[in-house]
Amino acid sequence: MEIKASGSRPSVRPSAEYFTGSVRQDPIHDAPEPARIRCVSVTFEPGARTAWHTHPLGQTLIITAGSGLAQAWGEPVRDIRAGDTVWFAPGEKHWHGATATTGMTHIAIQEALDGKAVDWMELVSDEQYRIK
Repeated sequence: MEIKASGSRPSVRPSAEYFTGSVRQDPIHDAPEPARIRCVSVTFEPGARTAWHTHPLGQTLIITAGSGLAQAWGEPVRDIRAGDTVWFAPGEKHWHGATATTGMTHIAIQEALDGKAVDWMELVSDEQYRIK
């Protein structure tokens, strides 16, 4: 058994290569091999969002606070809010983040395949973000 005490791992400001706006990541769990699960709590300030990306084994989001937006490639932007759960299939190109006026926090759960849990792509443009 391993217990990681609350506050024992620092918050991270992710790279502007992969996120637009003010975002904070708080690590929850990064399982040692042979397990593959990785979990992080992500807080997006209003207007903040991920870049387009995929996950080799899919991703689950559990929205814990606020309201946000999510979009899969080729589909309309969808509203997400506290209490919602979102599933992105393996390889599904998508983005997610806060609305323009309200922050949002979610727990992101994904598995790593050969050590990699995400493939980052281009930033979501302001035009794409505003489409709804």
